[in-house]
Amino acid sequence: MKQHAPAAARNREPIREVLARVLPERGIVLEIASGSGEHAIAFAHAFPALTWQPSDADPTALASIAAHRDEAGLANLAAPLALDVTRPWPIDHADAIVCINMIHISPWESALALFANAGRILGSVLYLYGPYSFDRALVPSNADFDRSLRSRDSRWGVRDVADLEQAARSHGLELRETIAMPANNHSLVFRPVV
Repeated sequence: MKQHAPAAARNREPIREVLARVLPERGIVLEIASGSGEHAIAFAHAFPALTWQPSDADPTALASIAAHRDEAGLANLAAPLALDVTRPWPIDHADAIVCINMIHISPWESALALFANAGRILGSVLYLYGPYSFDRALVPSNADFDRSLRSRDSRWGVRDVADLEQAARSHGLELRETIAMPANNHSLVFRPVV
């Protein structure tokens, strides 16, 4: 049942460093598209004062998250939620939302739905991680990755930060930080407009 994502082992520590700075001290963190569940385990362990709420739309991912959760036995790690970002969400408040590596492997409508729901339920911070373009420019490795994604599904692809900013603004969120990360990825930190 447990799945393993090699990227999770590589990127969890750099992501944890950013999250340690931007997450609230207490509250509920909703993780969107938790995948294998390995990030959920690592971050619930790293932030014991936060309740970590993993979610995914895929039944195989949900089973993997549950298996990792059962093995870890962390009191602050909630059972995974079945959550498709494009459908009504089964949660009405989150102090923070974390979304790692979803935006580029889903249709644009998923990103729009993420911002719409975040604007509705978010307390303090929406954290996104993944590869992005800036002013439509991609580093060569991300350009190759973008071509590969689009060959698998024409609705997928590396998104431009300006497009994400515009979508976020339409739901009361603004980009406050852009942080370069290893392997040509970036962390994007959005907060509600005050």
